[in-house]
Amino acid sequence: MTESFAGQSIEIARRILAARFEAAGIDNAALDARLLAGAVLHLDLTGLIAQGARQLTAEDVSRLEDFAQRRIAGEPVARILGTREFWGLPLTLSTDTLVPRPDTETIVEAALEALRADGRIDSTLRIADLGTGTGAILLALLTELPNATGIGTDLSTAALETARANARALGLASRTEFMISDYAEELSGAFDLIVSNPPYIRSAEIAALAVEVRDHDPHLALDGGPDGLDAYRRIAPQAARQLSSGGLLVLEIGQGQDIDVAQLVADAGLTVMGPARTDLAGIARAVMGRKMPR
Repeated sequence: MTESFAGQSIEIARRILAARFEAAGIDNAALDARLLAGAVLHLDLTGLIAQGARQLTAEDVSRLEDFAQRRIAGEPVARILGTREFWGLPLTLSTDTLVPRPDTETIVEAALEALRADGRIDSTLRIADLGTGTGAILLALLTELPNATGIGTDLSTAALETARANARALGLASRTEFMISDYAEELSGAFDLIVSNPPYIRSAEIAALAVEVRDHDPHLALDGGPDGLDAYRRIAPQAARQLSSGGLLVLEIGQGQDIDVAQLVADAGLTVMGPARTDLAGIARAVMGRKMPR
């Protein structure tokens, strides 16, 4: 029988929630319990500890039970809360956007490292983020590049509205533009930096993904076609046309795709910049190319 939250203190309820998550086979059960309990009670970790003896109200019990059932059913914590932090920035999510993941910060790191090497961190730069979703990559870059402006493209109007809302909330609306486009198809003018985290999962592998991804992330942002490379075949030649002389392309890739994506970038006429950059787990995560001056 599942133990109820009714009549429990905050601390006991949090322990019950963590135990239920652990019994359901959820990784990081204690962390998820803390985050969800904190959201229900509007308390951070310090507050949860300090007020641990406080008894839950009936409304608290109802909301916590709702969150518990949703998490046990496979809904990610970020989806339940409707927000996710990326590059230290709080971002609002929607059903039409991916949940930004720490691995994707590799794209931001790689782009900034290359721009620093070029001495262009403080330059007036024009950036394009293809398949922008929440706007995570573009907005993270703009917080680090004070004189840059950017355009985010997406095929989903709902995703673009989410990105616009995030830009406004972060005070970056005046430096951003968002538009419907099949990657860079509708863009005009030259860009100094093009970034993208496109769909790269093989179509046949989507059914085997974790339920948190398979049932809650939009398939438009997951399905990379039969071999997972469809998006790169479109993006690489588009980027080659849209990049300014010396401009950079930085692409997130799936595990084991570094050689194939680097070849597509080279075939488009860009110079591949060294081996793929790895994420914190040591997995090749970012392929970079440069449009060399003629």
